[in-house]
Amino acid sequence: MSELRFEFMEIPVSEKGEPSSVPDISRVLEGEGNLSCSLDENDEIYENYGRVATAFPYRAYHCYHRECRRKKVRIAILENDFLRAEFLIEYGGRLWKLIDKVTGENLLYTNDVIRPSNLATRNAWFSGGTEWNISIIGHSPFTMEPVFVAQLEDDEHNPVLRMYEYERIRRVTYQMDFWLGAEDTFLNCRMRIVNPNSEVIPMYWWSNTAVPQYPGGRIVVPAAEAYTNDASGVHKTGIPIVDGVDISRYEEIPLQTDYFFNIPAGEPKFLANVNRKGYGLLHLSTERLQSRKLFSWGNNEASAHWQEWLTDKAGPYVEVQGGLGKTQYGCIPMAPHTAWEWLEQYGPIRIEESAVSQSYEKLRDVVQYRVETEADQRKPDTVLCRTRRMAKRSARLVQTGNGAGALENLCRQKRGEKPLEEHLDFGETQTEQEEWVQLLQKNRFPEPEPDCRPRDYTNEDTIFEALQKFCKKKKNKNWYSCYQLGVIYLCRGQYEPAQEWLEKSLDIRKNPWAYHALSIIEAQKKNQKKSIKYIRRGLAMCGEDLSYIRDAYKILLHAKGYEALLEDYAQRPKNLAGEARLQLDQALALNQIGESEKAYQLLGGGDFVLDDLKEGEDSLEKLWTELHEKVYHEKVRAPYNYQFNTQIKQ
Repeated sequence: MSELRFEFMEIPVSEKGEPSSVPDISRVLEGEGNLSCSLDENDEIYENYGRVATAFPYRAYHCYHRECRRKKVRIAILENDFLRAEFLIEYGGRLWKLIDKVTGENLLYTNDVIRPSNLATRNAWFSGGTEWNISIIGHSPFTMEPVFVAQLEDDEHNPVLRMYEYERIRRVTYQMDFWLGAEDTFLNCRMRIVNPNSEVIPMYWWSNTAVPQYPGGRIVVPAAEAYTNDASGVHKTGIPIVDGVDISRYEEIPLQTDYFFNIPAGEPKFLANVNRKGYGLLHLSTERLQSRKLFSWGNNEASAHWQEWLTDKAGPYVEVQGGLGKTQYGCIPMAPHTAWEWLEQYGPIRIEESAVSQSYEKLRDVVQYRVETEADQRKPDTVLCRTRRMAKRSARLVQTGNGAGALENLCRQKRGEKPLEEHLDFGETQTEQEEWVQLLQKNRFPEPEPDCRPRDYTNEDTIFEALQKFCKKKKNKNWYSCYQLGVIYLCRGQYEPAQEWLEKSLDIRKNPWAYHALSIIEAQKKNQKKSIKYIRRGLAMCGEDLSYIRDAYKILLHAKGYEALLEDYAQRPKNLAGEARLQLDQALALNQIGESEKAYQLLGGGDFVLDDLKEGEDSLEKLWTELHEKVYHEKVRAPYNYQFNTQIKQ
């Protein structure tokens, strides 16, 4: 007998904070070069296809801190006599634990805290469990947010947990159905993505599972080569030996790296993580989820520091992933009016202890034989076909997600199109979407005071057209409508009309939001003085809006407006001046104007903590090293607390 229930779990949580008040557009200033590849003509990894510079229209979560408080978090639990699966339904539907009830072991790596760090498309992210990443390269836009949750039964009366959402960048729906039959020893995960649009779109999906970094552990995959990216660019390499290291023994991998395993067509799609006794997690799928990946933080001081940074006492992990494309260097094309479906299965594997110490080829043969001989028990392809009708049945709603799906249905109605998947209940629009609903239904648009944070941003075509008509009316004196129209143009790379409407917004009424957007346009045009001028005016109007100030300082550093940054920082109250990111920006600016000693005083003790340190960011370590050399005329390694560069060999 299997069971689905909803409970609360208590765990230390650091709150993600409010979403940023400004649109996610300043990241265009960072630039993103195309990958250099050295591949065969038949590899077809679609490198660079579908890459986006920002997560717009989603907003960043970056005003968080590292302090945790115990909190009750709502979870869904699927359980039978063999497995218990726990899901974080308020955090993207992440599979958080998978307990083998026969051994009592958790097959996943489960963090002991939910503490955001800067690793995702919207900044905030935390490690642990299995995360379901869709649409754009990187961690899911929904990883820190509730998704729609519903429940139903399959044809055998087993309870089914359904989670789904509407994704705004690719304008698709995705649906995840999870269940355990009474005799199932593997969790069934049935995935469905639907492109309801009339154009080909770039698509991306990677199921990202954190697993324990077992002492003496190994990963096993039915491949003889992998794609990877290093100083020479993207290339293929034979496995398991890469630069003298057996990468199947992940404890031996020296530097942070990804390996995308090239599994031949027709071979079973699986990856296993086993401990030295031959026990661990096996991840299986049908053919569509064609690729598998290993991610390792590496094994040096900075690698250990990252592992410590992301947890309290849960220890180190590696990631084993499964994806639609061969790599994460690009998306893959998805045809119009198309549904993609596949089945994933997660469960325990046990092989002979002696096999773990054998050559990789022998170990791979042992695991593959086990997978193939037990295939008749699990029958992933048969299960996928058998549940097609179930996947299109309606379910009872348990939790609502974002109102964007309901808004999209309203837009589709205006265009005379069918609604999104009719068996998925997207509920009603919410407060965030209210201004767009007024525009579509009543041809009205609110005009808040300039000190009010914008509720939402959009890039939806129907709303864009309606907003153009509204703003072009002769009597339009609505600064906010002109601002929102300017932002859409800006995010579509149409700088001239963007500038026109943003300037009109300011002509109607001075506001910090248009100043912010205009400063980015000028920075893109290399007009640093104008960029600084605009963002200084915005800072003068933004009050104590931390998210605005953070983005403004980023723009000022890009435009070399160091004096302007320091002048603004000096006027900020202590509660804002004490924010770590703003302090680092102050130190960076001080260093640029020759005030090395003042900058060093901010960082010199080695106890400075940057709450939102970004993956791959070495600004803290570099700055301390540079400042120490300037002040003390000696070159030494930065304190351990500042060491996050996982590409340095020990």
